[in-house]
Amino acid sequence: QVQLVESGGGLVQAGGSLRLSCAASGRTFSNYAMGWFRQAPGKERESVAAIIWSGRSTYYADSVKGRFTISRDNAKNTGYLQMNSLKPEDTAVYYCAVGTLIITSTGLISPRGMNYWGKGTLVTVSS
Repeated sequence: QVQLVESGGGLVQAGGSLRLSCAASGRTFSNYAMGWFRQAPGKERESVAAIIWSGRSTYYADSVKGRFTISRDNAKNTGYLQMNSLKPEDTAVYYCAVGTLIITSTGLISPRGMNYWGKGTLVTVSS
């Protein structure tokens, strides 16, 4: 079992920045790929970014490329999502997850391989 706790969400104006953290405990964090996903009110969950266990490869949804940066510090059992140039459409509950990274044929980060999930942190971007 891996327990994940997200933090860093909040209210920010459009154009602002937030840094989300995902603290892991339990099994070895470095064994797993990590992903960030989000779900806006009334919408389906979507993938945001993912990073392999070593941190050497990262993947992003087109909607956040160039604005968001995923990273991890395995020594601290913590993952991060730096979000810059935030837009109102980024408003959502953000979830971190760890497991096996699966990239679909269309280049999307699949949640299917993620075995463990946090409870989420709310990000609200005002216009």
